[in-house]
Amino acid sequence: MLPVIYSDEFLEHKTGSYHPEKPERLQAITTALNEAAFIDQIEWRSPTSPEARSLMSLLEKVHTQRYIYKLQEIAHAGGGHLDGDTPISSRSYDVALLAVSAWMDGVDASLANQNPAFVLARPPGHHAENDGGMGFCLFSNAAIAALYALKQPGINRVGILDWDVHHGNGTQAIVETNPQIAYCSLHQYPCYPGTGKAKERGFHNNVLNLPFPPGSDIGIYQPVFEKKVVPFFSEFQPDLLIVSAGYDANADDPLASINLQPQDYGLFTDYCLRITRKIVFGLEGGYDLSTLSQSVLATIERCLA
Repeated sequence: MLPVIYSDEFLEHKTGSYHPEKPERLQAITTALNEAAFIDQIEWRSPTSPEARSLMSLLEKVHTQRYIYKLQEIAHAGGGHLDGDTPISSRSYDVALLAVSAWMDGVDASLANQNPAFVLARPPGHHAENDGGMGFCLFSNAAIAALYALKQPGINRVGILDWDVHHGNGTQAIVETNPQIAYCSLHQYPCYPGTGKAKERGFHNNVLNLPFPPGSDIGIYQPVFEKKVVPFFSEFQPDLLIVSAGYDANADDPLASINLQPQDYGLFTDYCLRITRKIVFGLEGGYDLSTLSQSVLATIERCLA
């Protein structure tokens, strides 16, 4: 059984009718999962209430109090914008906290089972920096989950693989000073947010940025996984791997220009499983509903094989 952490409350982060990061993304994925041949191998789990965790102390290790209070105030005033791309609705602050808790639940599930877990939550997080959200992201879910994992018994090193088509500027900025965390990003370059140059190696040689030119396909990605991604993490030997699983490198995705296909994410998952079976997959981007849902299915199916 593969745990999938999900709640309908994640639909309550409202972004507007024409925003690509919309509730329908999760609805498309849950519909596809419920129609999948392997549905009887999925264990749906509700996320832990943020109130049941000492969430704020961990949150404040990643984000400034000023930013946390600002986000809360905007939401409780009825909504607004962090920037031109990042709308906030009245429930967004509470939903973002629940998403953080869900990523932590993914850590708990994977460590308990010694097998993968999938966190089907929104809003996404890898662009959120210490003092502000951006690029559809509110809290830095993957970075917080990594720090949470390091508090668990026997966990001394955590890897973060970010295969979203956009560089996870927020994640990198938060974790690159921590020698217990290794971060690897595969992303289109040039592309939003303009960060993620290959020369950036982190403070402890713990960052590996792998920029891809527009038009790249699996024929270009696969050798990079073989020769760079897997060796990078195999040398680091993480006790847990967290995957910022964005699916916007699909050819049909409207926000980038990489030419992957949904089944390619099954191959990516195989490479992850070579590193460890203790993996937390957490949803980031992916804005074409059909290829998004089919890519998530490809990821989960490989975990069940």
